[in-house]
Parts: sequence; C-alpha cells; structure tokens
Amino acid sequence: MGNWPSLVLPQFCKTPIHLIYHQEGIDEDGAPIKAIEIDSVCNYQGSAKRIRTDKETFVKITGVCLFNGDIAPEVPEISSGEVVIFGEKRTIVSGKKARNPDGSVNYCEVDLG
Repeated sequence: MGNWPSLVLPQFCKTPIHLIYHQEGIDEDGAPIKAIEIDSVCNYQGSAKRIRTDKETFVKITGVCLFNGDIAPEVPEISSGEVVIFGEKRTIVSGKKARNPDGSVNYCEVDLG
C-alpha cells in the first residue's frame, strides 16, 4: 500500500452532518432500503441559483459534501439517500468514492439536490 496524500484534509471538515445511505432496490412497501446511518463532519460547499419557467421562478439549492477517507467502508458505492445538514433534510443525488492508485479510498463526495 502506498502512502497517498489526503485530498480532503480532516482539519477542513467541520460541518456536522447526519447521513442515511440507501442500498439498491426497494422494500415490500416500495420504500428505499436503509443501508447505513452515520453522524459525521464534512467540508460543505453550497450553491443556489434562480430558475425561471413559464409559470414560476424558484431558487434551487445544491451542495457538495466532502469527507476525508472512506466515510462508509461497508457500502461499496454511494448512490442515494438523504442527509440532515444545517437542520435541513436534503436528498443525495449522487456520490463518489475517489480512489488512490492502490484502490484505497482517498475521499468521499456526496452531491445534494
């Protein structure tokens, strides 16, 4: 195993977050199946943009949560779920485990919609 530099440094992960990852598939009631639930800290970067349609104008808020290392080693991929951040419940729209050349996870990224 190589000694790879951390691309998301732990000293910059200060925002408390509660995550619920869903596994693939649904239960017998059609609801997502919870894979794991985690309380952690992240480096959060949010953005907002105004969207205008023919009928309305609204603000869409998105965000990216970055974590040092593998936040959920028992889950092979992060694809869906929900988080509570700054007291607001948000939806996970995608996730990534960025890997080092030796296959170890350098950081995790969770995109919110």
